[in-house]
Amino acid sequence: MSQNSDIVVDRAKSQWSDLWKKEDYWAIWLGLFILAAALCVVMSGKPNLTDKSTPLLTTIKAEKAKPIKTIELFQAQDQLKDVKGVNLPAIKSVLTLLKTPASWHANPLDSLYLSESAANAANEKIKPQVDAAKQKEAAALAAAKIAQAAASEANYQNVELNTAATTAIKAWRDAKASTAKISKKIKKPFNIIGSLIGLGIVLGIMVTIGAIFMGYNPVKFFLGFLGVYLLCVVAQILGRQDVMRGWGLNAEIWSIVVGMIIANTIGTPQGLKYSSQVEYYIKTGLVLLGADVLIYKLMAIGIPGIFVAWVVTPIVLVCTYIFGQKVLKIPSPTLNIVISADMSVCGTSAAIATAAAAQAKKEELTLSIGLSLTFTAIMMVVIPALIRAVGMPEILGGAWIGGTIDATGAVAAAGAFVGPKAMQVAATVKMIQNVLIGVTAFFVAIYFTTKVHKQEGEKVGAMEIWHRFPKFVLGFLGVSLICSIICSNLGADTATIMIENGTNKVGGAFRGWFFALAFIAIGLTTNFRELKSYLTGGKPIILYVCGQTFNLILTLFMAWLMFYKVFPEITSKI
Repeated sequence: MSQNSDIVVDRAKSQWSDLWKKEDYWAIWLGLFILAAALCVVMSGKPNLTDKSTPLLTTIKAEKAKPIKTIELFQAQDQLKDVKGVNLPAIKSVLTLLKTPASWHANPLDSLYLSESAANAANEKIKPQVDAAKQKEAAALAAAKIAQAAASEANYQNVELNTAATTAIKAWRDAKASTAKISKKIKKPFNIIGSLIGLGIVLGIMVTIGAIFMGYNPVKFFLGFLGVYLLCVVAQILGRQDVMRGWGLNAEIWSIVVGMIIANTIGTPQGLKYSSQVEYYIKTGLVLLGADVLIYKLMAIGIPGIFVAWVVTPIVLVCTYIFGQKVLKIPSPTLNIVISADMSVCGTSAAIATAAAAQAKKEELTLSIGLSLTFTAIMMVVIPALIRAVGMPEILGGAWIGGTIDATGAVAAAGAFVGPKAMQVAATVKMIQNVLIGVTAFFVAIYFTTKVHKQEGEKVGAMEIWHRFPKFVLGFLGVSLICSIICSNLGADTATIMIENGTNKVGGAFRGWFFALAFIAIGLTTNFRELKSYLTGGKPIILYVCGQTFNLILTLFMAWLMFYKVFPEITSKI
């Protein structure tokens, strides 16, 4: 009895020490610290934001009661878009520090620095276009005011006058959108070299604090991290080149490529390898991702989106895993499940959680992420083009994109190419799908512990499943729940201003950098010779292609069925 008691005590002590010695928990602590700090800053500016938003919300409510969408309604909505947490001075300063390199065409230095004279020279041809667009917009607004005044004098009872006013207001909105589109081409001078240096130091200090508790040498880790970060910046610059970015060769792909080139040519220096802690970085990013999974946003497109994300995804996951084991006979079940989760749930985020739950090898995770990034780059270009070519409805196209393209950023970009409604639906479906990261990890941990890795005669208890379960997923789910509760208490309008367009913008910017660091680290720790054995016969590629094809077909069918046949009334309100 005494020996058993000692074992229980030792396990209890180990569980407590894990809270400050394991990377899963440090991912949670870092994520919570970043979000809590951002929330405190935004909440301090709440009175100012409320003073600005309240009269605008009152105007919007009053104008929505009128039979037509008035000029005053649109103007109030436009002004409300500028009332957000990111416009608070302190948040602006943080986001300036977190800026990534700008786009460039011929000279990579243009991504880091643009002088005032160079900006003025670049704007010489654009400014006349902007001035012309503004004149057209002003003329359209004047015409819209005349038409609306006529409809108002008739108390909005005259159908012809209402139609004329609506048409004139739409013409003004189109002219305003045209002005905004042209104005985006105006270049402003900038210099982010200093902010990039400062960000490297800040991130280095943050991750090194955790590394100290995890047993790393702080000086060695910090210096190694600076090297990883420098390569990360190089990859970010390469990923912002106009032509390559247009072909889907983004910073994520370049991060892995740059790292792999070093690892497989000169070899990764020990200092860099020491700080190339893939899971530490990506798990922190995933905890931050939880802040974007807000319950009230999940309900924005209701049951149709839930069916697309929560019904199709597990079907594809299970079928792809069975196909890999029974048909392709992939030797490694852990490689099979990681690829299946990566492809069916939400790309690299699901892959890292599933790999941890199934105790997959590093090479298996690397291969899965490589496949995901490659096919994501292709799909984010091809699928929107296909949707527009066949004239697919925006909402259907958005749901299809959200349920099939892996990376959240790629989903938003692909949806935006189709249209604003497509982007909204795609982003929301992907957000709903992201919830399954934790669910997938939980069931994978149970299955692999009790079935795949269980030895004959071995009794597997709840503690072993808990040991396998990736703890950072609790941070992901906890952050999601906390942010959802805060948003619920604030109300939808205030939550949009303060959380979605405040706290979460800071969290999202940090998340982007942590993911970028993870991808560089993946490349630096990957050896082609180690991957070769997993690619024999091309089975992982066949698995991904077949699974993604099934996913594309089933998601499109479910989106059409739910949005247009079962719940058309919900679709009509989007």
